[in-house]
Amino acid sequence: MSERPAHSRVRWVICALLFFSTTVNYVDRQVISYLKEYFCLPASQGGFGWSNEDFSYLTSAFTGVYAAMTVGAGWFIDRVGTRLGLAVALTVWSVFGVLNAFVGRLLAMHILVRSAFAVGEAGNFPASIKTVAEWFPKRERALATGIFNAGTNVGAMIAAILVPFILARFGFVAGWKIAFVVTGGLGFFWLIPWLKYYDVPGRHPRVSPAELALINESAETAAGAEALVESKVPWVRLFVLRQTWAFAFGKFLTDGIWWFYLFWLPDYLLKQFGYSKEQVILPTFIVYGVAIVGSVYGGGLPMGFIRRGLTVYRARMRTMLLIAVCPLVVLLTEYFGNVARFGKHWAPILAVGTICVGAAAHQAWSANLFTTVSDMFPKRAVGSVTGIGTLVGGVGGVAVQLLAGRLNDVFAATPHTAYFIMFIVCATSYLVAWAVMKAFVPRPMPVLPL
Repeated sequence: MSERPAHSRVRWVICALLFFSTTVNYVDRQVISYLKEYFCLPASQGGFGWSNEDFSYLTSAFTGVYAAMTVGAGWFIDRVGTRLGLAVALTVWSVFGVLNAFVGRLLAMHILVRSAFAVGEAGNFPASIKTVAEWFPKRERALATGIFNAGTNVGAMIAAILVPFILARFGFVAGWKIAFVVTGGLGFFWLIPWLKYYDVPGRHPRVSPAELALINESAETAAGAEALVESKVPWVRLFVLRQTWAFAFGKFLTDGIWWFYLFWLPDYLLKQFGYSKEQVILPTFIVYGVAIVGSVYGGGLPMGFIRRGLTVYRARMRTMLLIAVCPLVVLLTEYFGNVARFGKHWAPILAVGTICVGAAAHQAWSANLFTTVSDMFPKRAVGSVTGIGTLVGGVGGVAVQLLAGRLNDVFAATPHTAYFIMFIVCATSYLVAWAVMKAFVPRPMPVLPL
């Protein structure tokens, strides 16, 4: 091994790599939201002839398989390590992202390939959260998580521009296939720097002794820590721990909200304001852009409380309570979105503004929610617990997707009614989730070696 440098900030380079993998992850999954209108056109008009409920089956299949596979993905990553685990996951989702272009019009075939695509996508967050636990001290983990989690918004923003551009340039008949090929192929460019640069901190030749000491400053790496980190975790026992279920229910009650924003926001704008496909691009781009601020700022907020003397637990819970109040603004979306009341110019601006608050709050919440795992569990268990929680969160996500699709068909003549109900769910879920998490873990309860 070469001599270590005197100073380094390698952990932030690792964070940047996680940011880019998450960006690719969300570019790939976001494609279908911009194809919905075409999929639901009658076959006589060149579409696939799907109903809103059919489309919800596709998004629910992805969400359900994604959620189910995160448990296995977390287990796999805990066993093989983050370097190989994330590389395998990205390869799988990229291959099936490209293959989605070759399945024709049948809903069943799209569901089959999109489900295989979800198997690979399931590995991104367990690997990323575990990487943050390995590379960052506890006080920096929420910020690092917020930064890489901002890739979800950047990915959605890129998709908001790229997919409509491809469709406009090539038309729907060829464009939907090209969209899958282009977005699915992006991930392969990420693999090279990841495999070349990544290693665990203790073996990385570019990590200085000072940075290594900072990374290892938490109690987990004090005397006897090596035994804690390397000890085998009885995986099945994670299911009986209240800390696991605090995280899992936090995911169950809030994950579906982000899925709703991702897959149904373009449809809401089309129906509520009569936007064209091109007009949808800017407001969706703005929503996801504002959400970046929520992700990074929300991830950094606990550090301020910790500097004021609060424990990590109290800082995390106070931050999450403040964040949980913010989505209540989404209750005003239906009021502000009334064109008759505010006009064609201001109604969309005001409605999108409330959704921006909700999306930013979700990302701030998510950055802190993910970090509760590394707050409470030894590093060896982080991938598995993240997978379990994401599985339960996916069940909630499936429920939200099915609800949105069903409501849009039931209230086909008055779509604003369907979205009014959905926005009530989006506004209130976080406070309920915070209360449930507090009931499961009312005080600092770190998990000892299992």
